[in-house]
Amino acid sequence: MQQDVHGDLVAEPCWTGPGDVVTIFRQLYDAPHRAYSYLLADRDGGTAVAVDPAPEGITLPLLALADELDLKLDYLLCTHVHEGERLALERLTSRTGARLAASERAPVAADVRLRHGDTLTFGTEILHVLGTPGHTPGCLSYLWRDRVLTGDTLLIRGCGRTDLPDGDAGQLFDSITRLLVLPGDTLLFPGHETHGRSVSTIAEEREHNPCVAGRSRDEFITFRSQA
Repeated sequence: MQQDVHGDLVAEPCWTGPGDVVTIFRQLYDAPHRAYSYLLADRDGGTAVAVDPAPEGITLPLLALADELDLKLDYLLCTHVHEGERLALERLTSRTGARLAASERAPVAADVRLRHGDTLTFGTEILHVLGTPGHTPGCLSYLWRDRVLTGDTLLIRGCGRTDLPDGDAGQLFDSITRLLVLPGDTLLFPGHETHGRSVSTIAEEREHNPCVAGRSRDEFITFRSQA
């Protein structure tokens, strides 16, 4: 990982795809909340999406980076929404003209309502929507090329809380199981920093994540009730 000119942690550009279509992937970090946000783009088309852009500390770096790379934000995507984040999302949609996309059950006025199995297109790129409720009823994960953005559902060597209103440990176990059947070399980018790490793989989390490795569904529910 490196730091960009704004002092934010970033991942390297994704790769050069078929026909030399360059895609962009950046990871931005909001230290007060230990939260990650993401910028994905089709460089040739200049179209981009931002994932979980709600932390206040992310807004200016995100906009500056998009402007610097000459990108137009098509969508603001939410893996999930907490009550305190709605105002920040509304301000950002107003400022950028981007469409807000979130789960059908997310407590926010979204332009696009998403559910498991949906796809979202930006430029020539396709993002696949995975329903991963449990931390909240409206949690989603986004699968793009060789990586999955998991929000607060599956963290690096951890997982989301279920003690918040409407949290459901059984649902969270099922959602994590849905993620862990992805190919093992799928890169996992979470919504929060844990243990100083910014990226993992599905194979690593299958083997080493203490929340789920070797636990049955009932054992996981008991484990989360004691957390």
